[in-house]
Amino acid sequence: MSGHSKWSTIKRQKGVTDARRGAIFTKLGREISLAARQGGGDSNANFRLRLALQKARENNMPMENVDRAIKRGVGGVDVAQLLEYNLEGYGINGVAIMIQIVTDNKLRTIQEVRSVFARHGASVSESGSVAWLFENKGIIAVDATPKEADDIALLAIDAGAEDVKILKGFIEIYTTPENLEKVRRALDEKKYKITSAEVTLSPKTTVDLDEKGALQNLKLIDKLEELDDVQKVYSNLEFSEEVAEKLHAQV
Repeated sequence: MSGHSKWSTIKRQKGVTDARRGAIFTKLGREISLAARQGGGDSNANFRLRLALQKARENNMPMENVDRAIKRGVGGVDVAQLLEYNLEGYGINGVAIMIQIVTDNKLRTIQEVRSVFARHGASVSESGSVAWLFENKGIIAVDATPKEADDIALLAIDAGAEDVKILKGFIEIYTTPENLEKVRRALDEKKYKITSAEVTLSPKTTVDLDEKGALQNLKLIDKLEELDDVQKVYSNLEFSEEVAEKLHAQV
């Protein structure tokens, strides 16, 4: 099991909710606004906005919040002040970490990220140092019983998926960014329970650590994601479902 998206899926399955629910909505609102700023407020013509709205639905974001975010993106001056960029770093034992940032104060955010890294024995690195280890992929997570798994996998592959991983209680489906919507729609038409569908950064190679090292890195990732200006965190950490279960018991 590799990549932080697995830990996010397990948290969602186990009912682990972010205590700072408002922070989730703030991050989702920023993504919606930025998507609307970039490609307009019509989700039918704006793929990034369509994905952002799907994520908002998955997290039960109130529609009034969604509408405000779209309006800010289309015509809001405050959204123009937001900067999007990535920070890169190394976790424990050389785990590569990519952090997607949206902020109105770059210096403040860099200081906050550096502080979290330092407290966990990790370090921020130069731009480009780990980016080459990741590639853009569409990833769809689907809740699935053992009986459903093979049918879902075959359907996804027929619809254009590149790879399918059957895990405990759910399936991860990998696509090109261009085929994400096509595969998602094929699964949705068959009424399978899609828990997330997004374009993400997937590691080309992974680092397999022992339980202690994996837990240390997952705790670092969780702390980074708690920062207000951090939208998403990706890593090339390989970890077992048993390790994820142990961390789940601690949160």
